[in-house]
Parts: sequence; structure tokens; C-alpha cells
Amino acid sequence: MKKMVELKLLEQHCNEYLQVAIFDDYCPNGLQVDVGVNQIQHLVTGVTASQALIDSAAEQQADLLLVHHGYFWKGEPPTLTGIKGRRIATLYKNGIGLMAYHLPLDAHRELGNNRLLAERLGFTHAAPVKQGDGLLWAAELAQPVTVAQLRDRITQALGRKPLYLPGGEPEIRRVGWCSGGAEGSIIQAAEQGVDAFISGEVSEQTMHLA
Repeated sequence: MKKMVELKLLEQHCNEYLQVAIFDDYCPNGLQVDVGVNQIQHLVTGVTASQALIDSAAEQQADLLLVHHGYFWKGEPPTLTGIKGRRIATLYKNGIGLMAYHLPLDAHRELGNNRLLAERLGFTHAAPVKQGDGLLWAAELAQPVTVAQLRDRITQALGRKPLYLPGGEPEIRRVGWCSGGAEGSIIQAAEQGVDAFISGEVSEQTMHLA
């Protein structure tokens, strides 16, 4: 017999473990779509609650979908129309609830995207630059590397060649990073004395700031 967990207890555990109360986020964290299924037996996880992921969860007869990018972002239309309407309709049709954790999942010191990125890139002694924040991380490298060496390390670890914006010293001793759309954090990273900054996105002004 497969084990089941009560939805409210699962949400409470995730909320406490990821410390959602300390974040002023761009979307609600926790249970976003409640379809009335209170006992969870099959959980599917993914990065973004896209139509493809929801369809896959439905094929697997999931009770709950847990993602990093959910819905109801600040500034977006509140109506359940278009793409968002179709996605949520598919959730209800297949009895799949939706839980999402955005910044709390980026920042968590054990499970967070920044922590896991540090491990993937081999950055030892990595830590948030601000106590209790966790959104911007930094590490002193055991041995200095060139820009080319750091780019190769990122390419090998992530399977994708990074976009490089020149501007720093040819030798890198301290690296800062923030997962996701964190191009604006380059200023805070510079204040921390990093030689290179890694983020998930850049904008036109990032080139000039670098």
C-alpha cells in the first residue's frame, strides 16, 4: 500500500523548511491552486508550471505539482484567461494541485538553487553575502582562474556556453552569483569585491555596469 500525506501538512512543512515568511516575493509561495485533493500520493516536480509539465503530470496521474515558477505574479493580468487559464483548467480537469516556491527556493542554504549551483561549479566555502538573505552568494576560489577557465567550467557543469560580458580583471579570485533573473544584483556583487558575477539573465544595461 502506497503512503499518502495530507496536503495541509505537506504545505506547512515546505513553508517552514523554506522559511517563506521572511521573503517579500513577486508571487504567492505555497499552495497556489487547490483542486480539492487533500491526500497526496503522487507528487511531480519541475521548474516551471508550463502546459507541457502539467500534461506530463496528468499522464503520470499526479495529485500535486511542485514547481519553482508558478502563477499569480505581481503585475500580470489577474484573469484566468489565455495561457494561464488553459493551464489552470488542465490542473482542475485532472485533479492536480499546484504548489510553488520562488525566492525561498533560490535562497535556501541547503536545497537552494544558489547552493546547488555552487556545488555544481566546485565553489567551496560558498555562502550568502548577507546574513539571512541567501539571494546573492560569493566564494573565494582555492586557486585563481582565467575568464576562459571559468567559462569552460560553467559550460561543462551546465551543458551550455555562458554569455560573457567583459569588464573585470583577467584573473578571477572571488566569484559572486545569483540564480534566475538577477542582472541587477551585479551592483551589489561589485560592492562585495567579486571579480566575476554569474546570473541567469542579463539586460542591455548589464554590459555597461560590468
